[in-house]
Amino acid sequence: MQIKVMQVGQLGTNCYLLEDEETRTAAVVDPGGEGARILAQLKADGMELKLILLTHAHFDHTGGVAELCAALPGVPVYLHPADAALVGGDVFPAVGAETTPYQDGDVVKLGKMDIEVLHTPGHTPGHVALYEPDSKSLFTGDTLFRESIGRTDLPGGDYSWIMRSILDSLIPLGEEVHIYPGHGPESTIGHETLYNPFIVEVLNEEINYRN
Repeated sequence: MQIKVMQVGQLGTNCYLLEDEETRTAAVVDPGGEGARILAQLKADGMELKLILLTHAHFDHTGGVAELCAALPGVPVYLHPADAALVGGDVFPAVGAETTPYQDGDVVKLGKMDIEVLHTPGHTPGHVALYEPDSKSLFTGDTLFRESIGRTDLPGGDYSWIMRSILDSLIPLGEEVHIYPGHGPESTIGHETLYNPFIVEVLNEEINYRN
């Protein structure tokens, strides 16, 4: 799998192109805007878009969906149902296309790749991370950043849940796993267990994130 990152939209969201070179097919993770630019990159790479995968339903991660789907009708847009149920307000605006639900434990196929879905609530109720085990690539959306975590002060956010998601679902994947976050630079699980202050204070038992 080849991974390309594009910063898109007003907030510079990391949009990831996952490209299977053998089948010349691709998935887009979090097209937060600039759909025409994303399409141009896929065309330049000679890739056929097969999947649109959303980590959550905030506008800066979904803003390019409508343009992609208008150009390529029939490409499925995946979103966890807990976030799909909230679409329609100011914080969770319309995605721009009908969505297909995926949940914790589901596997989405791209070519010969299996992309595993991990439900990671906390930033939003239906937030997911996406894990490709062969390359040990983890797309964390706005759950886990390099040396930080996602906001939990927006509607649907919850600090206890985001820390459970990180400590119970993401950290056990292993230190060598490469993190591709929704904003900012890349990282690894190993780096975060050493230098992420939110994780370190829990591991040092300075705070009980379950209460």
